[in-house]
Amino acid sequence: MCAVHSAPPGKRKEIYRYEAPWTVYSMNWSIRPDKRFRLALGSFVEEYNNKVQIVSLDEESAEFTAKSTFDHPYPTTKIMWIPDSKGVFPDLMATSGDYLRVWRVGDSETRLECLLNNNKNSDFCAPLTSFDWNEVDPNLLGTSSIDTTCTIWGLETGQVLGRVNMVSGHVKTQLIAHDKEVYDIAFSRAGGGRDMFASVGADGSVRMFDLRHLEHSTIIYEDPGHVPLLRLAWNKQDPNYLATMAMDALEVIILDVRVPCTPVARLNNHRACVNGIGWAPHSSCHICTAGDDHQALIWDIQQMPRAIEDPILAYTAGGEINQIQWSSTQPDWISICYNNCMEILRV
Repeated sequence: MCAVHSAPPGKRKEIYRYEAPWTVYSMNWSIRPDKRFRLALGSFVEEYNNKVQIVSLDEESAEFTAKSTFDHPYPTTKIMWIPDSKGVFPDLMATSGDYLRVWRVGDSETRLECLLNNNKNSDFCAPLTSFDWNEVDPNLLGTSSIDTTCTIWGLETGQVLGRVNMVSGHVKTQLIAHDKEVYDIAFSRAGGGRDMFASVGADGSVRMFDLRHLEHSTIIYEDPGHVPLLRLAWNKQDPNYLATMAMDALEVIILDVRVPCTPVARLNNHRACVNGIGWAPHSSCHICTAGDDHQALIWDIQQMPRAIEDPILAYTAGGEINQIQWSSTQPDWISICYNNCMEILRV
């Protein structure tokens, strides 16, 4: 058990901070039940050589310590741990940047298992803006790219003689998803949770796809001024709802796939641009937003479609928040990143 939960009542810390040796850009909570307060952090350094660091909360000292650090070409646009809540798969993590890479995490070192590259014929690569790892089938990943496409990858984690669980991957499908760059992709839990995903991009649209019927897609929303949409996130409990945000926007838009093209809510209390969105893992009506105004805000949206005026909780960080992640296995903890700091907050 971690110190956070074994401390006597009233003595429990509400905030833990870790200071990295560089600006933190990407970040993700580990999902394995035996690695509860473990996160991966990616650097943002404007050169080729970047880093990924795995940190965990030490239960004795109540401090975060770095367990391993490894090199990564260019900054990671996203980091995700394998969505393996039972701990049955190898301890894997993936990163996107110039390519999609899958890493195996050991106690002391992290090693590259496979590099997934879909442009075999070119000397140039189209950088990946984001990716998502399917929760229902962890052998599926989807990437989004500036070349207007999304690619769905199949992963094999098979047994190989002499070396356990070699990991490899293959392209299941690649599709032109948008008219311009694609900035984010996310699998939906609807329809079994395996086949449906949505993407957003520089054309200002949210589009939904079904792997079983890729000949057409559904436009769920288009920004009235065709402003690029940067992020999207599905509600974890009700697959009808998703959130998105436009470039430089001060608000987050909540959409209902049953009512295309009309936002059901606008969360607009931020005083500078929004950078991150995270739905609560355990509740269909709570969402956290964070932005350049140093604020992380938690909203209760259950009164939709009536206007949501104010957040129910607010936290002011020591800098512009560029990333927020709500822990899926410990729903009372949210992590945020600003400057070179990562903080986890009890909510």
